[in-house]
Amino acid sequence: MEQKKPTDMDQEKVIEIKGLYKSFGTYDVLKGVDLDLHKRENLVVLGKSGTGKSVLIKIIVGLLTPDLGAVKVLGQLVDEISYKELLALRLKVGFSFQNSALYDSMTVRQNLEFPLVRNQRNLTKGEVNIAVERVLDAVGLLQTINQMPSELSGGQRKRVGIARTLILQPEVMLYDEPTAGLDPITCLEINNLINEVQERFHTSSIVITHDLTCAKAVGNRVAMLLDGKFERQGTFDEVFNTDDERVKPFYEYNFIQ
Repeated sequence: MEQKKPTDMDQEKVIEIKGLYKSFGTYDVLKGVDLDLHKRENLVVLGKSGTGKSVLIKIIVGLLTPDLGAVKVLGQLVDEISYKELLALRLKVGFSFQNSALYDSMTVRQNLEFPLVRNQRNLTKGEVNIAVERVLDAVGLLQTINQMPSELSGGQRKRVGIARTLILQPEVMLYDEPTAGLDPITCLEINNLINEVQERFHTSSIVITHDLTCAKAVGNRVAMLLDGKFERQGTFDEVFNTDDERVKPFYEYNFIQ
């Protein structure tokens, strides 16, 4: 499979992270993280379990507070804005959960209507219908609009979860293990969808994954979290063209076994 080529993305930074530290008790997770996300870029974050990838995402959206360092999202310092401003900022940042996080008691339509009606109460029923059908069509699942989540496959639930995130038209997308638990064919479909979302909705995205096939397919740039820092960043080939014993097993597990 070919490596995704870098885009002609704007050099404007939509996320800037400088000197970020986070510990839990005596356990140091992030040890001086520096990372930027550029406009219209897909940035893949790699790392072993427990290296702090999910902690990083939670800090970006203000669910956790850093011990030291600065996190700026869409021009705002996350730990310095008011709670009201933080809530407004979160509407511009879409989070695609690993388990899709759909409400089992709601139809696909109702799952997509819920965040829209809750956050944009002035919309007419017709406007809501148009928005729901638009994002479902974008993920190729308009035909599931009246189905329950239990009637969908794992890949379909993942797509509906992405559609529900897109319905608020976020500027930034955060994908948490988007291909976890899916078969190889469905993984390819999700990879293609992430790229389609970038092109169609002009999003800037951080993709957390263990799946190097996903990383290679969707990442304009790859950053590997090693020992609490991003010590390797670049294209997929640049990151893995190394004899670093911390990196080689990661590649070999995904591609050689």
